[in-house]
Amino acid sequence: MPLKAIALNCTLKADASEASSTDVMIGLLKTAFAERDVELTETIRIAAHDVKPGVSSDEGDGDAWPAIRAKILAADILVFGGPVWMGQLGSVAKRVLERMDAFLGETDEQGRMPSSSKVAVAAIVGNEDGAHFSTAQLFQSLNDTGWTIPAVGAVYWVGEAYGSVDFKDLKETPEMVAKTVKMVAGNAAHLAGLLKATPYPG
Repeated sequence: MPLKAIALNCTLKADASEASSTDVMIGLLKTAFAERDVELTETIRIAAHDVKPGVSSDEGDGDAWPAIRAKILAADILVFGGPVWMGQLGSVAKRVLERMDAFLGETDEQGRMPSSSKVAVAAIVGNEDGAHFSTAQLFQSLNDTGWTIPAVGAVYWVGEAYGSVDFKDLKETPEMVAKTVKMVAGNAAHLAGLLKATPYPG
Protein backbone atom coordinates (compact mmCIF):
# COMPACT_ATOMS: atom_id res chain seq x y z
CA MET A 1 0.00 0.00 0.00
CA PRO A 2 1.35 3.47 -0.85
CA LEU A 3 2.50 5.54 2.11
CA LYS A 4 1.96 9.24 2.69
CA ALA A 5 3.99 11.61 4.85
CA ILE A 6 3.30 15.16 6.00
CA ALA A 7 5.70 17.65 7.55
CA LEU A 8 5.26 20.33 10.20
CA ASN A 9 7.76 23.17 10.05
CA CYS A 10 7.81 24.73 13.51
CA THR A 11 10.12 27.60 12.62
CA LEU A 12 9.39 30.84 14.46
CA LYS A 13 9.17 32.62 11.08
CA ALA A 14 5.50 33.18 10.26
CA ASP A 15 6.10 34.49 6.73
CA ALA A 16 6.09 31.45 4.46
CA SER A 17 8.16 33.35 1.89
CA GLU A 18 11.03 33.73 4.38
CA ALA A 19 13.74 31.11 4.01
CA SER A 20 13.84 28.48 6.74
CA SER A 21 16.62 26.04 7.60
CA THR A 22 13.93 23.65 8.84
CA ASP A 23 12.41 23.66 5.35
CA VAL A 24 15.79 22.72 3.89
CA MET A 25 16.13 19.75 6.24
CA ILE A 26 12.55 18.66 5.52
CA GLY A 27 13.35 18.92 1.79
CA LEU A 28 16.20 16.45 2.20
CA LEU A 29 13.83 14.01 3.89
CA LYS A 30 11.23 14.53 1.17
CA THR A 31 13.75 13.44 -1.46
CA ALA A 32 14.85 10.45 0.61
CA PHE A 33 11.24 9.40 1.18
CA ALA A 34 10.49 9.64 -2.55
CA GLU A 35 13.30 7.15 -3.18
CA ARG A 36 11.30 4.73 -1.00
CA ASP A 37 7.96 5.43 -2.73
CA VAL A 38 6.71 7.55 0.16
CA GLU A 39 5.10 10.84 -0.90
CA LEU A 40 5.58 13.80 1.40
CA THR A 41 2.41 15.60 0.39
CA GLU A 42 2.73 18.91 2.20
CA THR A 43 4.81 20.97 4.60
CA ILE A 44 2.74 23.10 6.96
CA ARG A 45 4.45 26.11 8.49
CA ILE A 46 2.69 26.27 11.84
CA ALA A 47 3.57 29.90 12.64
CA ALA A 48 1.77 31.00 9.48
CA HIS A 49 -1.51 29.67 10.92
CA ASP A 50 -3.54 30.70 13.95
CA VAL A 51 -2.94 27.63 16.08
CA LYS A 52 -4.38 28.72 19.38
CA PRO A 53 -2.92 27.78 22.77
CA GLY A 54 -4.65 24.98 24.61
CA VAL A 55 -4.81 21.23 25.08
CA SER A 56 -7.99 20.37 23.20
CA SER A 57 -8.44 19.43 19.54
CA ASP A 58 -10.56 22.53 18.89
CA GLU A 59 -10.07 25.79 20.74
CA GLY A 60 -12.98 27.59 19.07
CA ASP A 61 -13.49 30.31 16.47
CA GLY A 62 -10.51 30.90 14.22
CA ASP A 63 -8.47 27.98 15.51
CA ALA A 64 -6.42 26.54 12.65
CA TRP A 65 -5.50 23.36 14.52
CA PRO A 66 -8.56 21.19 13.68
CA ALA A 67 -7.81 21.33 9.93
CA ILE A 68 -4.08 20.75 10.49
CA ARG A 69 -4.85 17.89 12.87
CA ALA A 70 -7.00 16.21 10.21
CA LYS A 71 -4.17 16.41 7.66
CA ILE A 72 -1.64 15.01 10.14
CA LEU A 73 -3.84 12.04 10.99
CA ALA A 74 -4.56 11.31 7.33
CA ALA A 75 -0.84 10.58 6.78
CA ASP A 76 1.15 7.50 7.73
CA ILE A 77 4.32 9.39 8.70
CA LEU A 78 4.74 12.72 10.48
CA VAL A 79 7.94 14.70 9.94
CA PHE A 80 8.19 17.04 12.91
CA GLY A 81 10.67 19.78 12.09
CA GLY A 82 11.83 22.68 14.19
CA PRO A 83 14.69 24.81 15.45
CA VAL A 84 16.67 24.85 18.67
CA TRP A 85 16.22 28.07 20.63
CA MET A 86 18.02 28.73 23.93
CA GLY A 87 19.17 25.12 23.96
CA GLN A 88 15.70 23.62 23.72
CA LEU A 89 12.84 22.96 21.34
CA GLY A 90 11.27 26.18 20.05
CA SER A 91 7.96 27.50 21.37
CA VAL A 92 5.98 26.83 18.17
CA ALA A 93 6.85 23.13 18.34
CA LYS A 94 5.84 23.03 21.99
CA ARG A 95 2.45 24.50 21.14
CA VAL A 96 1.85 21.69 18.64
CA LEU A 97 2.77 19.11 21.27
CA GLU A 98 0.41 20.74 23.76
CA ARG A 99 -2.43 20.49 21.25
CA MET A 100 -1.65 16.80 20.69
CA ASP A 101 -2.20 16.24 24.41
CA ALA A 102 -5.89 15.92 23.51
CA PHE A 103 -5.11 12.55 21.91
CA LEU A 104 -4.90 10.99 25.38
CA GLY A 105 -8.64 11.46 25.82
CA GLU A 106 -9.66 10.56 22.27
CA THR A 107 -9.12 6.81 22.33
CA ASP A 108 -11.15 4.20 20.46
CA GLU A 109 -12.78 1.09 21.93
CA GLN A 110 -9.38 -0.64 22.06
CA GLY A 111 -7.82 2.29 23.93
CA ARG A 112 -5.83 3.48 20.90
CA MET A 113 -5.15 7.18 20.38
CA PRO A 114 -5.77 8.79 16.94
CA SER A 115 -2.02 8.59 16.25
CA SER A 116 -1.84 4.86 16.96
CA SER A 117 0.13 2.89 14.34
CA LYS A 118 1.48 6.11 12.81
CA VAL A 119 5.19 6.92 12.68
CA ALA A 120 6.90 10.20 13.61
CA VAL A 121 10.44 11.40 12.90
CA ALA A 122 12.30 14.60 13.76
CA ALA A 123 14.22 17.20 11.75
CA ILE A 124 16.11 19.58 14.05
CA VAL A 125 18.30 22.57 13.14
CA GLY A 126 20.05 25.30 15.10
CA ASN A 127 23.15 27.35 15.75
CA GLU A 128 23.84 26.18 19.26
CA ASP A 129 23.93 23.11 21.44
CA GLY A 130 20.62 21.43 22.19
CA ALA A 131 19.78 19.06 19.32
CA HIS A 132 19.86 15.96 21.52
CA PHE A 133 17.88 17.63 24.29
CA SER A 134 15.31 18.96 21.81
CA THR A 135 14.92 15.53 20.24
CA ALA A 136 14.49 13.97 23.68
CA GLN A 137 11.76 16.49 24.54
CA LEU A 138 10.03 15.89 21.23
CA PHE A 139 10.18 12.10 21.24
CA GLN A 140 8.95 11.76 24.81
CA SER A 141 5.97 13.95 24.01
CA LEU A 142 5.22 12.15 20.74
CA ASN A 143 5.51 8.77 22.45
CA ASP A 144 3.13 9.91 25.19
CA THR A 145 0.59 10.94 22.57
CA GLY A 146 0.63 7.65 20.69
CA TRP A 147 3.17 8.06 17.90
CA THR A 148 5.71 5.35 17.08
CA ILE A 149 9.36 6.40 16.76
CA PRO A 150 11.65 4.31 14.54
CA ALA A 151 15.28 3.48 15.23
CA VAL A 152 17.41 6.46 14.15
CA GLY A 153 14.27 8.58 14.07
CA ALA A 154 15.93 12.00 14.00
CA VAL A 155 18.29 13.98 11.80
CA TYR A 156 19.83 17.21 13.04
CA TRP A 157 22.41 19.87 12.30
CA VAL A 158 23.73 22.51 14.67
CA GLY A 159 26.28 25.13 13.78
CA GLU A 160 28.94 26.76 15.90
CA ALA A 161 27.72 28.36 19.13
CA TYR A 162 27.24 32.10 18.62
CA GLY A 163 27.79 31.49 14.91
CA SER A 164 26.02 33.21 12.04
CA VAL A 165 25.87 30.36 9.50
CA ASP A 166 22.50 28.63 9.23
CA PHE A 167 21.82 25.21 7.75
CA LYS A 168 20.16 26.87 4.76
CA ASP A 169 23.40 28.78 4.08
CA LEU A 170 25.56 25.67 3.62
CA LYS A 171 26.86 25.13 0.09
CA GLU A 172 26.51 21.36 0.44
CA THR A 173 24.89 18.91 2.82
CA PRO A 174 27.34 17.51 5.39
CA GLU A 175 28.10 13.83 4.79
CA MET A 176 26.73 12.63 8.12
CA VAL A 177 23.51 14.61 7.68
CA ALA A 178 22.98 13.10 4.22
CA LYS A 179 23.67 9.61 5.54
CA THR A 180 21.33 10.06 8.50
CA VAL A 181 18.55 11.48 6.31
CA LYS A 182 18.55 8.29 4.25
CA MET A 183 18.48 6.11 7.37
CA VAL A 184 15.65 8.09 8.97
CA ALA A 185 13.55 7.89 5.80
CA GLY A 186 14.31 4.20 5.25
CA ASN A 187 13.53 3.17 8.81
CA ALA A 188 10.38 5.29 8.96
CA ALA A 189 9.07 3.92 5.66
CA HIS A 190 9.76 0.35 6.73
CA LEU A 191 8.07 0.75 10.10
CA ALA A 192 5.10 2.67 8.70
CA GLY A 193 4.53 -0.06 6.13
CA LEU A 194 4.51 -2.74 8.81
CA LEU A 195 2.12 -0.79 11.02
CA LYS A 196 -0.22 0.04 8.16
CA ALA A 197 -0.47 -3.64 7.27
CA THR A 198 -0.75 -4.77 10.91
CA PRO A 199 -1.89 -1.98 13.26
CA TYR A 200 -1.45 -2.14 17.00
CA PRO A 201 -4.26 -4.21 18.56
CA GLY A 202 -4.72 -1.83 21.50
